[in-house]
Amino acid sequence: MGLSSVFGAVSVPSPDRRAGVAAHPPEPASADEPAEGRPGDAPPDPPRPHVVELRLSAFAGHRRAVFPLGPCTFLAGPSGSGKTTALRAYEALAGLAGGRTVGEAFPDPAACVPERARPDAQRRRGFRIGCTADGPEGPVRLDVAVQAEPELRVVGERLTAGGVVLLETALRDPGRRSVQAAWHTAGQTPVTRAPLPDDRLGTALLPLRVAGTTDGQRRVLAAAEQLVVALRSVFACDPVPERMRAEVPVGSGRLLGACDNLADVLWRTRSECTRRHARLVAAARAGCAGPVTDVAAELLADGTVRALLDRGDGVRTALGRLGYGELRYLALSLVLLTGPGVLEVDPVREVPAALQTLGVLADGLDRGLDPVQRAELTGLAARMGARGHIRLVGSVSDPSGLAETDGVTVVHLGRDRTP
Repeated sequence: MGLSSVFGAVSVPSPDRRAGVAAHPPEPASADEPAEGRPGDAPPDPPRPHVVELRLSAFAGHRRAVFPLGPCTFLAGPSGSGKTTALRAYEALAGLAGGRTVGEAFPDPAACVPERARPDAQRRRGFRIGCTADGPEGPVRLDVAVQAEPELRVVGERLTAGGVVLLETALRDPGRRSVQAAWHTAGQTPVTRAPLPDDRLGTALLPLRVAGTTDGQRRVLAAAEQLVVALRSVFACDPVPERMRAEVPVGSGRLLGACDNLADVLWRTRSECTRRHARLVAAARAGCAGPVTDVAAELLADGTVRALLDRGDGVRTALGRLGYGELRYLALSLVLLTGPGVLEVDPVREVPAALQTLGVLADGLDRGLDPVQRAELTGLAARMGARGHIRLVGSVSDPSGLAETDGVTVVHLGRDRTP
């Protein structure tokens, strides 16, 4: 499949923590806790922008694949069905929305090209990817066409809302490192045309190029902002228990994707939000063997910190003694109970936290978990998703019983990679 079919769908033109002081001020509970004391007649908060659909039109082993995404979504299927590929595609879109170049978002672009895709007359091959974000502006759809060979570049992009094409780009001259863009103006000049770089997402660049002086321009800006905000704050995690057992240096207190600095994060967060910590203790009590009265962290003489479970009878168990599944369960519970200020993510700093949604991508979420741990984690994810501040997309090998939890969406993939 050459570029004529791969890209044909996009028409153109178009302070010291060692002394016990947190390095960061405590996060306000309103960022991820339900509002308390809200007057009964107070208007509800506006809907937070969030991704409701992922589309892999021609991406790796996926063709014409559409993944509906709810507050808590599990991609289920056998090995080789493309669950990990879908999560990587979502993460790549988030990177593009955050300003990364196409090379940074797709470090191995050749692996993204469908295996049987044939080059066109110019020896070009590529892939197509997209998503839909809902929010105050209603559903906003983004579709992107990427050329992987012979040069990596964005060759087509379309942003639509309410049936109106708000932005279209196309590669007009392969010799130039730019695409021709056209965006909705609805003023004296219905459409504005200008070149944009071919290595970045045009939608993320619109606030720098659109003045916002007409109703049409303001609509373009609002749709682009909703799409970017919905995609930006994404935390891809896959806890690695082998890295979580040892003591770690005191650092930034922001959790890494492999959760290997879990002890450092607990050292920071235990005193920052007692409500969230109490929920983490409750989760540990439900999913870890033996009694649990606290999940704590202590500073050691060599300047490192270790995490442990307080058993309530003078016995404290270091996390290094916990089982593989217990460590993964504890790390994933912490991720679901915390927020962007504690996770290694890039939130939209220009937008209040109360208007953002954190997207958690968890590959192999049920790996190593027993049925009780999996059920507890599913329920926690559903509860957090129902409150609107976090949305989970995880892959699982065994979907049995998941769909029985309110608020959970299960997308089944077969070996043909079609959901």
